[in-house]
Amino acid sequence: MVRRVKEQDPDIDPNVPSVARMYDWLLGGIENYQSDRAACSELLKIAPSSREIALHNRAFLRRVVGILVRDYGVEQFLDHGSGLPTQDNVHQVAQRIDPDCRVVYVDNDPIVLAHGRTTLDENRNTAVVSADMRDTDEIFGHQAVRELLKPGRRTAALFVSVLHCLPDSGDARDPHAVVRRTAQRLRELGPGNLMVICQLVSDDPAIRRQVTELMARSTGEKWGRVREKEEVRAYFDGLDVLDPGLVDVIDWRADPTAPLPAKRPEEWVEWGGVARLPG
Repeated sequence: MVRRVKEQDPDIDPNVPSVARMYDWLLGGIENYQSDRAACSELLKIAPSSREIALHNRAFLRRVVGILVRDYGVEQFLDHGSGLPTQDNVHQVAQRIDPDCRVVYVDNDPIVLAHGRTTLDENRNTAVVSADMRDTDEIFGHQAVRELLKPGRRTAALFVSVLHCLPDSGDARDPHAVVRRTAQRLRELGPGNLMVICQLVSDDPAIRRQVTELMARSTGEKWGRVREKEEVRAYFDGLDVLDPGLVDVIDWRADPTAPLPAKRPEEWVEWGGVARLPG
């Protein structure tokens, strides 16, 4: 059934790589096309540890969701740029700990939406919203969001490995503006809510330039920029960053006794952390 959805959806162009499908391939998934695999091959030439960074990012997502539910009492998640469903999605991790935990996924990739709605059709506490992650007012005004994300319940907004997909625009659609707007909406839901933010960064200007150029060209300019740590740090201005601060996500509250899912990337890292809204 999944293959039939992919082939019949007129919005899905198999000839243009998709960030979500490329990520799926890097994680060992099968929901991708030759164009995605070809783009990944080019990416691996520039940054050979791209597969490893995807695996570490997925491990971080599982870990941070579990900690937020178990240790911080998070009952609701808003996952921006959720990507293709894979093993241990946000709702699966969260609902193993708290079966009543509510999760809203936001994405505008047609294949992500098709898969997500098929997979989550029978989960009453989970929804998929078709929206650009920059359209904060549209997202929070969506019926599914209003129904699932209740004021007064501890809520976390996730921007995990997605802000590098947004270009700098210097206006309301700039990633910094999106983060600020989402933070304000979380404040309106109640005190003590949290944000998880991380994105690809590199200290090597050549890596930043080459990956950015490749991804922009491959995806038809549906890409932003590999950034530097200080640029990501600015996302957290005015927020109370939780321990251990802003770090390579491999090191964010990792179990020192657990083996790493892959070797440490060398060319770049997924960098960020978790913050609580003040007040």
